[in-house]
Amino acid sequence: MTLPIILASASPARLQLLKQIGIVPDQVIPADIDEIELAGELPNKLAERLSIEKANCIAAKIECGIIIGSDTVPVIGRTAMRKAENENDVRESLLSLSQRRHRVYTGVCVIEKKQDGSMREMHRVVKSTIKFKKISTAEIDYYCASGEGIGKAGGYSIAGYAGSFVAYMSGSFSNVVGLPLYETMNMLHSAGATPLQRNLKLTR
Repeated sequence: MTLPIILASASPARLQLLKQIGIVPDQVIPADIDEIELAGELPNKLAERLSIEKANCIAAKIECGIIIGSDTVPVIGRTAMRKAENENDVRESLLSLSQRRHRVYTGVCVIEKKQDGSMREMHRVVKSTIKFKKISTAEIDYYCASGEGIGKAGGYSIAGYAGSFVAYMSGSFSNVVGLPLYETMNMLHSAGATPLQRNLKLTR
């Protein structure tokens, strides 16, 4: 039996990234969990824990399937930057990031839950490093007014206009967008969920 693929995220960017590698989820079920970081929790551990909790949240609600959970945490200095809720949050984020390096951690968890209830869990954390140029006041005003950064971790979307702020990047671009494709595909391959494997099963 070919297990259904379920994305445990409401992120359009993650859905688009999966489609980019030929993975079209059978369902998108956003996980409703508390995303508050724990006292003393390191940003990479936060990204890892939330991705695991998201995947397990959905795994507990379904009979069987391959669940993908993910969480992205940008970090400046030692401070984790969370989602920008409004224009002012976006402005503060860009002012903090202007002409500075920051890191982006994305945790990914893939759970394979079979019909007999048995589960296998795989997870990874990926880091990318980015340096923004000196962002002018006019650019910040324009970006805030565009609304692109609202709802985004760190207050920006590298796949949009904010890509023009990037002076340097080391690591995975897709990781910064919200889902490291290399690591995600490897875990999906292990679960038998790559396009090639699924097509072979369907044609047998």
